[in-house]
Amino acid sequence: MPRFDPHPERRPAVVTGASSGIGAATATALAMAGHPVALGARRTGKCEELAATIRAGGGEAFAHPLDVGDSDSVKAFAAAAGDALGPIEVVVSSAGDLAAGRLHEIGSDQFAEQIEVHLVGAHRLVSHFVPQMVARRRGDIVFISSDTVPAPRSWTGAYVAAKNGVEGMARTMQMELEGTGVRASIVRPGPTATGMGMTWDADTTGAVLEDWAKWGHARHPYFLRPSDVAAAVAAIVATPRGAHLRLVEVQPEAPLEES
Repeated sequence: MPRFDPHPERRPAVVTGASSGIGAATATALAMAGHPVALGARRTGKCEELAATIRAGGGEAFAHPLDVGDSDSVKAFAAAAGDALGPIEVVVSSAGDLAAGRLHEIGSDQFAEQIEVHLVGAHRLVSHFVPQMVARRRGDIVFISSDTVPAPRSWTGAYVAAKNGVEGMARTMQMELEGTGVRASIVRPGPTATGMGMTWDADTTGAVLEDWAKWGHARHPYFLRPSDVAAAVAAIVATPRGAHLRLVEVQPEAPLEES
């Protein structure tokens, strides 16, 4: 007898921040692996476009407005996703943006906004989806973190604090969920080419990059593609029951040296 029943054939997944970047790439990767996917983000039109593309490729996808900073929005999204796809087996917490500013120069409201979206928003997903997973004695929740947790970057202190909180929450959940059949996992990407930070003005961008170079955060010019991070999420979710990929770190490979 196996120690665990295998994953069910149908494993609906929800992905937040699915309108672009890592979230969109993850939704696509999971759909290609056969998961029905519910796409949530504030830019609903982008999610609708991606859902249509997934359906055109033979997958099953559903889009719904989602603001993880709003409890009512998360509640409505969770209900709509369940109604559309059935019991949710996989949750990927990927929503968020990156604000720039030195900690002593930003206001507490701006600091709180990063905590609200990245950390409190992630917990809203936990509270709406994980209890049902525990009741079914299976499921995966995957948190997208950042390599700024072990190696903080200047000018992004609020984001760094929020992602440290996400990993602390995830590690605590790993202890609390042990023996329930539900797996909480962390994906920790390095520099990734997404839309995050694209709203910074030129002066801020220049100051940030100069500071990061000073602290050794730019070893080489290559960035991860969102699909690289999505592949890590897909691997976690596909891991057979009985094994648990608790933390997966993903870094961009350096360019080949000339021979």
